[in-house]
Amino acid sequence: MKISKYFTTSSITRGLLIAILGSSFIYIDWFDLSNHHEIGKIIESIVAITFFALLLNSKSIIWFWSGFFIGIFWFWWIVISFEHYDMLWATPFVLILIALVYGSLFSTMAYISEKMGFYVSGYEKIFSLLFKSLMLLSMSYVHPLNFDWFKPELVFIHSYIGIEKWQFALLLFSISIASYKRNILFAIPLLLTYSTLQSSVNYNNNDSSIYLAQMHTTVEDKWDKRLVIPHIKEILSVIDKAIAMKKSTVVLPESVFPFFLNVETRILDRVIKQSKHINIIIGALYLDGKIHHNSTYIFKDGNYTIANKVLLVPFGEGNPLPSWAGKWINKIFFDGAEDYVGSSSVTDYEVDGVVYRNAICYEATSERLYENRPKNMIVLSNNGWFTPSLEPTLQRLLLEFYNQKYGTKIYHSTNMSASYVIKRLDK
Repeated sequence: MKISKYFTTSSITRGLLIAILGSSFIYIDWFDLSNHHEIGKIIESIVAITFFALLLNSKSIIWFWSGFFIGIFWFWWIVISFEHYDMLWATPFVLILIALVYGSLFSTMAYISEKMGFYVSGYEKIFSLLFKSLMLLSMSYVHPLNFDWFKPELVFIHSYIGIEKWQFALLLFSISIASYKRNILFAIPLLLTYSTLQSSVNYNNNDSSIYLAQMHTTVEDKWDKRLVIPHIKEILSVIDKAIAMKKSTVVLPESVFPFFLNVETRILDRVIKQSKHINIIIGALYLDGKIHHNSTYIFKDGNYTIANKVLLVPFGEGNPLPSWAGKWINKIFFDGAEDYVGSSSVTDYEVDGVVYRNAICYEATSERLYENRPKNMIVLSNNGWFTPSLEPTLQRLLLEFYNQKYGTKIYHSTNMSASYVIKRLDK
């Protein structure tokens, strides 16, 4: 196989075009270019259909470049975090690595599909199209290094096309048959994928008894020892403000206390005292013997319980590589810092008679956190590692995706991005 055939102008250009179509919904939302009403939903529906039609009818070389650029367009924000580790030199290498991972994933799936098609004499094209459709359907279950933010059906989130797997399957198979027959009438089943399901995103939450705090603390300020006392005072002030507003519950972001709160008894006692006037859901580190946890502290009536994070951020919190490689990477890149340990099971807790699923940042965008279809979820996030970028936008789109899929009402308190409530409009 000649590698030069991957670098033709036509293949790169076509792959770039397909990637732009498959990523445009994120940027439309990020730059607030659509009001998500009729015209916007029609445009995003047409763009999504065109994206999959062009991709399905492209060869594996085009799939490589499509995946390559999708990896960049969807996930370039990951390298922003390297600035906080004084590792800017690594950003181009990691960005290219991300692109190559998704390019290789796409091209491998297309290559297998094309080879499978050749085994069906006389029907090579249609079977190749159908196998490519199956590959796209399965792609949301493929998680490179446990990172699962790529879901092809997410492109439908603000369109008239539903986000359920059966709707995605029907769309892909309709496009495949219409392409094979070269007759648009065979795409009529696409009409069955129509959905009016929508999510409402409320940034004010004025009518709720829950106060979602929104913090604006940079990563550098958060870990600056000279600012610890002012930072603590600000947190306690936010809680007092919620009490003055006569809210029943206040929710503060992930690790808003950047230390093991259960060890800092003086501060812990102060929050316990405040919890006699208001329920407090707050993110902080938790030390269990020698084990480090990223946790949610739930304070009620002068008592508290702990809910530990289940799914850890790859490399940022838990190393997905073998232990020997993980220790080496932590020593070289993270000053020998210990990995966090995730809980073995998700945690539900009750506040004022309402049960909430606990979720901390990254894990809220994972299917596992929605097992048994929780009715309510409280999410704590610190987006300071990736701002300014489109990461908070992509995170919210994923939360809207799960809200539409499972009907879970999501309360999201964040640092360095907007806090909000997501509710499915039929609920």
